[in-house]
Amino acid sequence: QVQLVESGGGLVQAGGSLRLSCAASGRAFSTYSMGWFRQAPGKEREFVASITWNIGHTYYSDSVKGRFTISRDSANNKMYLQMNSLKPEDTGVYYCKAIPSGVWGQGTQVTVSS
Repeated sequence: QVQLVESGGGLVQAGGSLRLSCAASGRAFSTYSMGWFRQAPGKEREFVASITWNIGHTYYSDSVKGRFTISRDSANNKMYLQMNSLKPEDTGVYYCKAIPSGVWGQGTQVTVSS
């Protein structure tokens, strides 16, 4: 059974930075890709970024392109999201997800104050 655990969320002022981590555990973890999603209060969960596990191709939503960087350490089953130039609209719960298995982490709160 694969488990995903996010960490690194917190409260930061607009313009600041945070680095989120997602650690995968479970026997023989293997995945095609992994992604970051977020959900703001009262809104649907939305795609933020994803990365293919073997080759490392990256994809970003238009709202974070140029500010966020997704990366992975496939040897240690970890994924990261470096978030720079944060804006109040980046506030939400950030989740990691294994694709295509659909396993989700429990989420980590990111709050950006203006």
